Amino acid sequence: MNDLLAHVEASVQQRGLLRPRQRLVVAVSGGLDSMVLLHLLHRLATRWAWKLAVAHLNHRLRGRSSDLDERLVRKVAAELGLPAFVERVAVRPLAWRNKVSLEMAARQVRHAFLAQVAARWRARTVALAHQADDQVELFFLRLLRGAGGEGLQGMQWKSPSPADRRRELVRPLLDVPRAALLAWARTEGVRWREDASNASTDFLRNRIRHDLLPRLKRLYQPALARTVLRAMEITGAEAAAVNAWAQTWHASRSRPDFAALPLAVQRAILRRQLMERGLAADFELVESLVRTPGRRVAAGVDTVVWRGPDGCVHVGAARPPAFCGAARMLELGNKPGGCDFEGVRLAWRVSRQQGDRRPAAAAGREFFDAAAVGSPVVLRHWRPGDRFQPIGLPRPAKLQDLFTNARIPPARRRELLVATTADGRIFWVEGLRIGEAFKLVASTRRRLTWRWKRLRAGLPPEG
Repeated sequence: MNDLLAHVEASVQQRGLLRPRQRLVVAVSGGLDSMVLLHLLHRLATRWAWKLAVAHLNHRLRGRSSDLDERLVRKVAAELGLPAFVERVAVRPLAWRNKVSLEMAARQVRHAFLAQVAARWRARTVALAHQADDQVELFFLRLLRGAGGEGLQGMQWKSPSPADRRRELVRPLLDVPRAALLAWARTEGVRWREDASNASTDFLRNRIRHDLLPRLKRLYQPALARTVLRAMEITGAEAAAVNAWAQTWHASRSRPDFAALPLAVQRAILRRQLMERGLAADFELVESLVRTPGRRVAAGVDTVVWRGPDGCVHVGAARPPAFCGAARMLELGNKPGGCDFEGVRLAWRVSRQQGDRRPAAAAGREFFDAAAVGSPVVLRHWRPGDRFQPIGLPRPAKLQDLFTNARIPPARRRELLVATTADGRIFWVEGLRIGEAFKLVASTRRRLTWRWKRLRAGLPPEG
C-alpha cells in the first residue's frame, strides 16, 4: 500500500468506524501495530477534529520488558501531546485465581481496562490495532479448533466491547498486512518494541504464524492472506444469513416444520437455544440434538438436554457417568515401543537429543524431556482430584477446570487418556498442552517422542 494514511482514512469513512469531532481511546501496547495505529490516527485527528487518548495496560508478564513497553508508550504519548491512561495488573496470579488460561485472563483484564478508560475519557469508541495477518492467523486457529461459520468470519471492523456493551471497538487496520505497517513505520520513523514471546512456539498461534502460514504461502498459495480474507468475508455473510433465518424461526408464532429446514438453519436454531440457557453449544452436542430427537445428551456435569420434534430444546438434571478405572503401565526403554489402549494407538521413542529445539508441530505428536518423565509411566483415564500444570501455567490446576476452560464436554472428558510418571505426576493429557515440568529445556540430554492416534470405533487396529 503506497499511501497507508489515505487507505486507513478511506476505511474509516466507508465503514463508518469513526465520526467527526468524537472522543476516541487508542489501545497501545508498544508493539509495531499499535504504535503505527496511534501515529496514523493522530495525523488524521486534526482533519476530523478527534480527541484522542492513549490506553496502555502493563500485564507484568515479561518483567523489565513490560516496563520498557510502558515507558515507550508514555514517552510517545507525551511527545504527541496526548493524555495517557496506564495501569499495571499482575495477570498471572489472576489467571490462577480465576482458573483460566493466561491468554484468557489477559484478554478479560485488557477489555475491562479499555472500557474503564473509555468511560473516564467520556468516549464511546476504542480503536484496536488488529491487522490482516492477525485475521489470517485467527482463521487457522479457529479452523483447527473446529469452528463454524460464525467463528471463521474472524474479527469485525466494528463490534461491541465484551466488557461494556455501551462501548464500541473499531479496527481500522483490519485489511492492512503487517508488512505494510512495517514499511510505513520505517519510512516515518515510528518507534516500537518487539515482544520476544511472539517468537516462542509454545503457543499454537505462534506455531501457525512461524510454521504453518509460511509453508502454505511457499508451497501452495503465495496470495494466502488475500484468499483467506475473502473466504472469511464470504463465510461471515453466509453465517449471518443463516442466523437471521434462525432468528425469524425462533420469533415466529407459526413456525415451519423443523425437520424440513436446511441443516445449517437447524444447527443455528439449536445453538441459539443452548446459548440462551447458558450452555456451551459445541459441535458434538448440536449434532446429537439434530440427528436424534428425544435422546438425552450430556451438556454439563449434572445437566442433560434433548430436542422435541418441534425443534425446541429441553433441559434436565442428570448424574455424571462413572469414572473409568482402566490403567496400563509402560516401560520406556531405549528401543521404540507402542501399544493400543482404550481406543488409542500410542508409539514412543527415546533418543539422544540435546537442548530445547524441537521439530515442527504435528497433530498427535509431542516431545518431552525423557529424564523428567522417567520410566515406567502409567496410562489411564481422568480421575477425581487429578491436577495438571500445562505448559505456560504457573502452577497445577484441577484437570476438571482445565477441561471446562477448553470446552470439552463431560462425557468426552472420561474418554480422554492421561499419562503419569511413576510417582503419579501427569505429564500428558490427550488434547491439552504438555506438562510444564516435562518440556524440553536447554539442559535436556534425551528426548521422548510421544505419538498417539484415536482408532475409529468398530475397526481393528491398523497393521
